[in-house]
Amino acid sequence: MLKRPNAEPASPGSALNTSHQPFHALLADGVAPLAPDVPTALLGNLSPAQFMRRYWQKKPLLIRGAIPGLAAPLTRDELFELADRDDVESRLITHVRNKWELEHGPFAPDELPSLKQRAWTLLVQGVDLHDERARRLLECFRFIPDARLDDLMISYATDGGGVGPHFDSYDVFLLQVHGKRRWRIGAQRDLTLKPGLPLKVLQHFEPEAEWLLEPGDMLYLPPHIAHDGIAHGECMTCSIGFRAPSAAELTTQFLYHLAERQDANVSTERYRDPRQPAVKEPAQVPAALVEKVGAILAKIRWNDRDIAAFLGAYLSEPKPTVVFDPPERPLDEMRFAKQAAKNGIRLDRKSVLLYDRRAYYLNGEENALSDAKSWVVELANRRRLSAKRFVTLSHHPSMTARLHEWYCAGWIQVGELG
Repeated sequence: MLKRPNAEPASPGSALNTSHQPFHALLADGVAPLAPDVPTALLGNLSPAQFMRRYWQKKPLLIRGAIPGLAAPLTRDELFELADRDDVESRLITHVRNKWELEHGPFAPDELPSLKQRAWTLLVQGVDLHDERARRLLECFRFIPDARLDDLMISYATDGGGVGPHFDSYDVFLLQVHGKRRWRIGAQRDLTLKPGLPLKVLQHFEPEAEWLLEPGDMLYLPPHIAHDGIAHGECMTCSIGFRAPSAAELTTQFLYHLAERQDANVSTERYRDPRQPAVKEPAQVPAALVEKVGAILAKIRWNDRDIAAFLGAYLSEPKPTVVFDPPERPLDEMRFAKQAAKNGIRLDRKSVLLYDRRAYYLNGEENALSDAKSWVVELANRRRLSAKRFVTLSHHPSMTARLHEWYCAGWIQVGELG
């Protein structure tokens, strides 16, 4: 049986640690990630280190008042406007007379059901890519590596709306931001799906616990925990999801990565068969061909450096729908430096900047870390450089020129979060 997750609300008056960072400050100012050993209301007064050790990929956790007083990052109308855009992934799910239907966006305003209609749900994916408020909310979860963080999805539902009992293959935080939603969960082994449906709905859902979540409450679920959320009146839920690529996906992408690299230790020899005899059955693949190609493939070698380079580039690569917006009238390098020295700079919300011991990876591009470590590491972890830090670090060779290139590409913005 599934053990009941910790449902005790965080005590507002508990004296945990005076260095605890208020979440309203985090949402407003875009500060550094949470300290691993400092308890936080976001995780039910656990520290990030305790949460990762006890719950991450292990068992669910219900957190009352994870972000007290939280309002939805977007209004209903703003969310509907996003769903009408070609560069935004959206889905509409309805459940009428026990029949599930799924449509893919974009959706014009008159294509969505009436607000008075029951049991429909609008899912808008990657809201953090298009709205700064959603991006700031996503920042709360950077105690987990950016390489694993995927996106923030917002689910809007009318009374009775949901997507059916299902399971995810990845970790998810379900944060209630408007209205109420009742969640039922179960750690069942039978993950058989109902056949013939456009959604992945479990055939035999066996709930073992349930809770009604209100704004600010949050439920963490590890992979493969069955769950079903039903709206109680109009509601909005933020789903913070994490990347969990399959072995097949990683293998395929890694082989593409090796093929594209000039230093992949792949032989440049061409196939030769000077001893190939004349044949009576020309359509048959020669056994010698299979043997020779097998020998060529067996010579392919890779090491940890190749794997790290692949992961950095692959995990920082923008999603296919991402388009960066360069400034209409870009500043020249000198004026850019003056503005950055006055207002600081920040990564564009669509940018992904990762690094390892050898290199850094910005939006899929790899560069050596050695000559940029002093400022790239800080920019990657904080996603900004204050005006003061920019001035302090600007003496490093090529920093200003490189940041100016990124600014012209729309990868960074001048000015800190307001």
